[in-house]
Amino acid sequence: MAQDFESDGGQITNSATTLLTADSDDAIVGLRLANITAAAVTVSVWISESGSTDRYLVKDLSLPAASSVELIQSGSKVVMQNTDVLKGQSSAASSVDVWISRVDSIST
Repeated sequence: MAQDFESDGGQITNSATTLLTADSDDAIVGLRLANITAAAVTVSVWISESGSTDRYLVKDLSLPAASSVELIQSGSKVVMQNTDVLKGQSSAASSVDVWISRVDSIST
């Protein structure tokens, strides 16, 4: 069956930022973070499960100036259930761009 591939972009700031809210059973197949500042920052990315439990994909990762990291790659997937929320936070305001590649509404 065909899958519905989607992409979402955003920016992580120095307060908890919602990056994606699952509206069905979704799979994140790519997640890239890019430090767009001239200084190193730390960044955390997590999923708040519908019951409000936070599960970290990365916590306080040091990201050097003008660098990027691919958190989900090489065929890895992170499945989000309906109403799960992907969030991020950085140590500095407007410092990290994020690009999410995902499969929306996983079909069987």
